[in-house]
Amino acid sequence: MDETVAEYIRRTVLKIPKDEIKTMLQKWGFLSQAQLQTLNFHQIKDNISQEVVQLCEENSADIKQAAVLDIIYNHIYQNKRMWSVYQMKKSGEELEYFDITDFKKKFKRRLRSALKNVTITFKEYEDNAIWIRVAWGTPHKKPNQYKPSYVVYHSQTPYVFISSSVLKSTLPLLCQALIVASNYHDIREMELRSHSLNSLKDIVFKRYSQNFQTCTPKPLQGGNVEPENADRRIVEENRSEKERIHKLNQEVFGSGPLPKLEFAQYRLETMFKSDPKLDVLDKKEPFRCLVKFSSPHLLESLKSLAPAGMADAPLSPLLTCIPHKARNYFKIREKKGLYPESFVSP
Repeated sequence: MDETVAEYIRRTVLKIPKDEIKTMLQKWGFLSQAQLQTLNFHQIKDNISQEVVQLCEENSADIKQAAVLDIIYNHIYQNKRMWSVYQMKKSGEELEYFDITDFKKKFKRRLRSALKNVTITFKEYEDNAIWIRVAWGTPHKKPNQYKPSYVVYHSQTPYVFISSSVLKSTLPLLCQALIVASNYHDIREMELRSHSLNSLKDIVFKRYSQNFQTCTPKPLQGGNVEPENADRRIVEENRSEKERIHKLNQEVFGSGPLPKLEFAQYRLETMFKSDPKLDVLDKKEPFRCLVKFSSPHLLESLKSLAPAGMADAPLSPLLTCIPHKARNYFKIREKKGLYPESFVSP
């Protein structure tokens, strides 16, 4: 077994939490059950990794088997990576039968026609997801196995989820191979990114709860006990306001769990407004500004703002449109030909 393969397997095993190493090796399936029984999983991870490497050497493991183990690790710990969504387009509306063997063959042929030194590995999962791992080399260097790209493609859908290599020049080659292999003619980035791959899928496949019209708001269970001498009109007004906010929240965000996004970014390209008499600006230059909202669970945080009294209801459509427009990157420009203070988000 090649030394670089042995070292790569060792490092991959070291990344796995100790109590999950046995389960992941079983999913890998490269080592026999008898070999797995010889491993002592109660020792330190470094010793476990060395023993795994020795067993892999007995089985003459190569980079293909090592890459499959890496895919399994990243499938389980997919939230450790940043994922971007891409949408492909056909020239017509015809649906074609998807042949996985043909897809793999075309993908490899296209990529290797552009770059010889690449390691391409596929693994299929039960939800029709094809995981692709590509390790990139150069015309004179072997593929760097520590900086691969990962692609998740659901067959017979136009959506692709990519976690790119740090080598940005490889992305166009990857996109070209995808559209050729899947018989599409164009691909574009959707301006939608997150660490949560499943949440991105929920958004583009519209799998999250959107019971906007059928939701009947339930009476709120008040946790605050009103003083005995409180004005009944104020109490009723507060209750009505809470119910109004609750209803608006249900209409905008739905009643079920929301997709998990960690941020939304707004790039402003608007004109600075000032009184012409003051002559503050000699030139009408665009006012450029970047606004970023961050949270471990942004949509749930936005949903909680109005009930907590931290924002008026309803929230701005610029915030509530994120899952419906399937994007969390926006550019805000002025509407041309309308009032100067009018803005638009694409």
